[in-house]
Amino acid sequence: MRERDMAAKTPSRRERLRQATLEEIHAVTRRLLVTKGPTAVTVNAVAREMGMSGPALYHYYAGHEELVGAVTAGFLRELAEAMEQARDARADAPPADRLLATCRAMRAWAVAHPAEFGWIFASPVASPDRHPDAPRQLAGRRFEQILLDQVVELWRTRPFPVPEPAELGPSLLEQLHAYSETIGGLLPPEAAHVFLSCWIRLYGLLCMEVLHQVDFAYSDMEPVFEECLSELSAKLGLEG
Repeated sequence: MRERDMAAKTPSRRERLRQATLEEIHAVTRRLLVTKGPTAVTVNAVAREMGMSGPALYHYYAGHEELVGAVTAGFLRELAEAMEQARDARADAPPADRLLATCRAMRAWAVAHPAEFGWIFASPVASPDRHPDAPRQLAGRRFEQILLDQVVELWRTRPFPVPEPAELGPSLLEQLHAYSETIGGLLPPEAAHVFLSCWIRLYGLLCMEVLHQVDFAYSDMEPVFEECLSELSAKLGLEG
C-alpha cells in the first residue's frame, strides 16, 4: 500500500519534462529581462533562445500576458522568501526589530535585483475578482501579507496612534472601510490608513531608488531609506 502511495506521488516522466521546460522558460525570460530589458521579453524571443518555435511555447503559456504573470509571480515569491527569512531569523526579537529587518530585507533584494523589482512594479495586476487564483495574484497577496501581518500584531499588542474618523474625508473613509473588510477586519479603517500610508511611503521610496528617479540628488540611498524607517517607526509608535 505504501509503495503504491509513493508511486502515485512520484511525478511521471512527462510531468518532470514539463516542469523542467517551465523552469527553463523562466530562466531564459529572466536572462532576457536582466541583460536586454523588458521590451526584449517576447514569446518569440524566449522560444528562440530555447531553440523552440513560438507556437511550441504556447503549449506552456497562452500568451505574453500569462508568461509575464507567471514570471512575475516567481520574482514575488523570491522576494517574499527573503523577507520571511529575515523576519524569522529574529523570531525572539521585539516586533520593531522584526519589522525593520523585514523592510531592510525587502530593500536588499530590490537593490540586488533591480530589473526583477522593476518588472514587479511595472507589470499590470489583473483584477482579483476575475483571476483570484492566478499565480501573480497569489504571490502578490503573500508578499503584501508579510508586512500587514506584522502591523496587525503591533496593533493587537501595542496599538499605535490613529486619526479620528472625522479627520478623514468621506471618500477616503469609505475606501478604508472597504479595504478593512477585504482584510477581514484585521485593522479598523483608521489603523488601516496608518498602515497603507507607511506602505506607500516605503514601497514608493524603494521604487524611486531602483528606477533611479533620485540619482540627481543621491548617490547612496541607504541613509535616506533608514530615515524613512525611522519616520515609519514613529508613526507606528516604535520610536524606542
